[in-house]
Order: sequence, then structure tokens, then C-alpha cells
Amino acid sequence: MLPAVLAADPNRVGQHGLEIVMAVCRRFAIHRKPVGKRLPAAIVLADDPSGDAAGRLMG
Repeated sequence: MLPAVLAADPNRVGQHGLEIVMAVCRRFAIHRKPVGKRLPAAIVLADDPSGDAAGRLMG
């Protein structure tokens, strides 16, 4: 099963992984694989002196 964003629930324990990914990533994708899934994500590592955000694609 692919990850899905759940409705906000302050009493929920666990299952916050995708919420965290969405909070810290510029973009991400979800790909189903024969065994499991792959979720490549672009995250901001630091700000460039010129003001542009620098990122690295994780995959």
C-alpha cells in the first residue's frame, strides 16, 4: 500500500512519516516497487549566499 496523508488528529500515535516528509521537502514522489516502495525527495540543505535555496535529490 502506498503512503497516504491522514487527517489531522492530535490523539494519533505514529503514522506521521509522510507528514514529516511533506514538512521538510521541496518535492517528493512515491513509486511502487516489486517489493515495497521508493520515495525520492528533494530537501533543502542550506541557503546559498545569493539567497537561493540549495537542495539535493535523495533517491
